[in-house]
Amino acid sequence: MKDGLLIIDKPAGMTSHDVVARSRKILRTKKIGHTGTLDPFATGVLVLVVGKATRLARFLHADEKEYEAVLRFGFETDTGDLTGEPKETPDKRQLVKKLTDEDVRNVLPHFKGELEQIPPMYSAKKIKGERLYKLAREGKEVEREPVKITILKIVCTGEAGRGEATADFGLRVSCSAGTYIRTLAEDIGRKIGIGCHLASLRRIRAGRFSIDDASTLDELAACDPSDIDLLDKREAVAHLPGIEIGEEFESDIRNGKALDYEGRHAGFVAILSSASGLAAVGEAYPEEGKVRPKIVVI
Repeated sequence: MKDGLLIIDKPAGMTSHDVVARSRKILRTKKIGHTGTLDPFATGVLVLVVGKATRLARFLHADEKEYEAVLRFGFETDTGDLTGEPKETPDKRQLVKKLTDEDVRNVLPHFKGELEQIPPMYSAKKIKGERLYKLAREGKEVEREPVKITILKIVCTGEAGRGEATADFGLRVSCSAGTYIRTLAEDIGRKIGIGCHLASLRRIRAGRFSIDDASTLDELAACDPSDIDLLDKREAVAHLPGIEIGEEFESDIRNGKALDYEGRHAGFVAILSSASGLAAVGEAYPEEGKVRPKIVVI
């Protein structure tokens, strides 16, 4: 079985778990997980971890994300996106007709930088052990604590279409992990004074992985599993400083034995074997002159 990363261009209509399930059949292995859940209606970059690389998923969940979205002004929905039922709101057709991309651009500076965002009820976030979306489907609403997020870049890319009582505008957002673009769409609409929901969402980057690196499930299904190239598992921890060891130290790594360390960096490091590549993620203790293997991947 191969170990590494697989970048998928998730299609609309599938859950992230559906993508994992199909990938397991394609690669003929059960040891696959995903990082950074995408809603079923959303498309784009979904990073899968395969084989021993599943142990490295924790280092990918916090990666910065970049999205292309379409905001639909005219009304809010109970889910915050196009899959939900419209909420009862005052008729704003005249305002919608007059809405321009300049109006949208004018409010975007309010949404740049560090913000607090209340997670939507239709989300996988847990409150007291219960998934919020399960409570929402039962008609329940619970109090949610705001979470800190960071919007690094937010740009209106122009008008994207109009309906009888709606106006669509494109949005490009770079943000911290855990940001709900559905909630951002609603907040932008409220700032303008017109109900708004998310009409489409495409993730074009997760950390260092771009949509240009992604393959579709159909493309993978057309290949023999042995011909599918995975990204090296080192890519999952490329942001960590690396220390190199000889092949003779691999048995010590497997047995969790601390290695001598002469570096100054404290914290997680990638332990790189001359024979096997990424052997483990270790924790470095410069004051002790030691690095201890924490996550072994050989």
